[in-house]
Amino acid sequence: MADTTEKTPVPRRKGMTRRQKRSLSRGIQYAVFVAAVVAFGVTADWGRLQNQFAQVEIAERMFPEVITLALKNTVLYTVTGFAVGLALGMLIALMRLSSVGPYRWLAGIYIEIFRGLPALLIFIFIGVAVPLAFPGTEIIGGTYGKVALALGLVAAAYMAETIRAGIQAVPKGQMEAARSLGFSPGRAMVSIIIPQAFRIILPPLTNELVLLFKDSSLVLFLGVTLEERELSKYGRDLASQTANSTPILVAGLCYLLITIPLGFVVRRMETKAQEAVG
Repeated sequence: MADTTEKTPVPRRKGMTRRQKRSLSRGIQYAVFVAAVVAFGVTADWGRLQNQFAQVEIAERMFPEVITLALKNTVLYTVTGFAVGLALGMLIALMRLSSVGPYRWLAGIYIEIFRGLPALLIFIFIGVAVPLAFPGTEIIGGTYGKVALALGLVAAAYMAETIRAGIQAVPKGQMEAARSLGFSPGRAMVSIIIPQAFRIILPPLTNELVLLFKDSSLVLFLGVTLEERELSKYGRDLASQTANSTPILVAGLCYLLITIPLGFVVRRMETKAQEAVG
């Protein structure tokens, strides 16, 4: 005989939806962030920080020399180092792609060594070891030449791999089409492949320029004159003279004056490249 007793429905437990969980998680993160900011603002000794890092009188005395001397030298070191690195990196990238075995091995060894060594050691090597190895000689350009060579040697290892990847990203049909039109392999590489590769690798090369701009601070290990100082050395010297850290803060802001616009340019180029691919 069938059971005709009416069963009372069991109410379902209503859990949070995914949207509600995301909202709760986001709210907790905002709360943690606000709490951290408030805690920092309440506990920090703003008076001592201002006294040590924000002396307007000291900052005013730095101008215009911080721009006309320190920033100018930093930009000059960076541009010359980038030029050396780009030329050497292109050569190493082509050697890396060569069908000649010794060229590939030599390029691979160079890349592994100079990517594995700290840039500081490269600067010390250029400043100390080279004059010892070749006594009575001086690198062309004095300190500027040494910095360009040191930065170029470091940058070339990274640029070479970037350039190689860019060349390999160009469709193989481009080379085949150029050869069918009578281009030699070398001419096709220079006229067809490399220009297309550079459109691909322009954002990472600009990133490398930003890194070199910061690495130029290692010039102080070469022993520079007052007229050859870059931003970090200039700020450090003035901080020692004034017993105050305001010059270091001003030097940092001058770095940001260059790196932030460059970073914006990189992001714009990456966005355009993604839109072109899409």
